[in-house]
Amino acid sequence: DDGQKLSKRRGAVSVTAYEEAGYLPEAMVNYLARLGWSHGDDEMFSTDDLLRLFDIDDIGKSPARFDFAKLGDLNGQYIRKTPDAELVTHIRAMLPHASGGKQHLARLDAGLWPKFERLLPAIKERAKTLVELVDGAGFLFAARPLALDDKASKLIDADARTMLAALVQRLEKCAEWSAPALEAEVRALAETTGAKLGKVAQPLRAALTGRAVSPPVFDVMAVLGRDETLARIRDRV
Repeated sequence: DDGQKLSKRRGAVSVTAYEEAGYLPEAMVNYLARLGWSHGDDEMFSTDDLLRLFDIDDIGKSPARFDFAKLGDLNGQYIRKTPDAELVTHIRAMLPHASGGKQHLARLDAGLWPKFERLLPAIKERAKTLVELVDGAGFLFAARPLALDDKASKLIDADARTMLAALVQRLEKCAEWSAPALEAEVRALAETTGAKLGKVAQPLRAALTGRAVSPPVFDVMAVLGRDETLARIRDRV
């Protein structure tokens, strides 16, 4: 029957293909099932729902078009609702097939998994594929001194280096190394110097990640830890 056909279709999805591209299998099945078929305005379906609701009579007459943007949006929704532990399992399976993934996996297996897992709740909010998810945590794998992208390099001018040097002195005395406590220290420095928070936080982000865009900078500091955070800032002073 139609349910059996859909089950066979689900089994035909190539594990290697989704691992390399960074798509969750449930999202790929959902997208393929919706290619030319609809059930009202619903977009997301569990496999059980697809088996129950799919009807060959509901397939449209117009040719379907594979849209990677829509697949990415759908996959991002699945990433956000997937438990972190399950995402880690998928990422472990994907990395050996991804560009540079074996090197990332080696670093993670060498002791970075706990930091990566702490960062997951923040980086999964923007990622549309598992590849983007790993890329969002790329600063964890980076060797010091970090290479800066063009936008990050422009953020660290002479004034920024002076600000970062003052921030190091405050952070060296910080008793509690948590995101809220670190945010309080950065805000206190901004208030003391009369600068807006972004004037401190953006160069700080660049120094810690090598990028102008990253997960929340105070979460980044908490995950990197005291020694690594201070070392990366000193590299830019």
